[in-house]
Amino acid sequence: MTDRVGQRGTVGFAVFTLVIVALFVGGGVWQLQRWIEERALIAVLSERLAAAPVALSNPSQWPALTAEKDEFRRVSFAATYEARLDAMVYSSGTAMRNDISGTGSWAFIPAQLPTGETVAVNAGFVPNTMVDRGQQDRAVAQLITNKPVLMTGYVRFPVATGLFTLNVEHDKRLWFTRDHLAMAQALGWDRIAPFYIDLEAPIPPSGIPKPGPIQVHLPDEHMRYAIIWFSLAGLAGSLLIAFSVRQRRSLPAPS
Repeated sequence: MTDRVGQRGTVGFAVFTLVIVALFVGGGVWQLQRWIEERALIAVLSERLAAAPVALSNPSQWPALTAEKDEFRRVSFAATYEARLDAMVYSSGTAMRNDISGTGSWAFIPAQLPTGETVAVNAGFVPNTMVDRGQQDRAVAQLITNKPVLMTGYVRFPVATGLFTLNVEHDKRLWFTRDHLAMAQALGWDRIAPFYIDLEAPIPPSGIPKPGPIQVHLPDEHMRYAIIWFSLAGLAGSLLIAFSVRQRRSLPAPS
């Protein structure tokens, strides 16, 4: 009876360990898949960011644009900054701009195309040293010349507010996500494009807001995680082998 109970315990331990090994291997395979996907994404983004800018697509084609196939494409277009209320988006820093550090805000300004549509333009970074909203407004006001400006930048898509995102500070026109559609609704920007533009050029004479080129700096942690998962699987498998060998040695010799 005791031998039968012992055998059941041994089988149960072996099954449990095999399940753990399978889970660890599955985790490693999943991380490898994520690594492959991330490398492909980095390759695509690098290609888009390095490509020569193309003309901004016609408004009739805007509904067909998607983040998957169009985000970070470089475009050039002429538009006139509108003398309407602008918006600021709080930033604690960015991994996509080597020339930006510290906290500050991104200046979002509506710009009108010759066809009448409005494109929200992230005109660049305003450092946190300009804590007074009046200073920020004066920095943005220098861009409002009522003349068309040739702009080069990157197509970006809005980021929706999350569950833990801070509330918009309407009195300061301060947002905490790059949701230009919400800005347009709150500030009266009409005929707004479904995307916004991260401006690369031109740089204003004062240098503020500060636009600039974007670089790809995605964290590449999935291969390290895959190695950890496979190592855990190997460790669990080794323990199972060691346990099996020990059990065999403990069996009584046949008479």
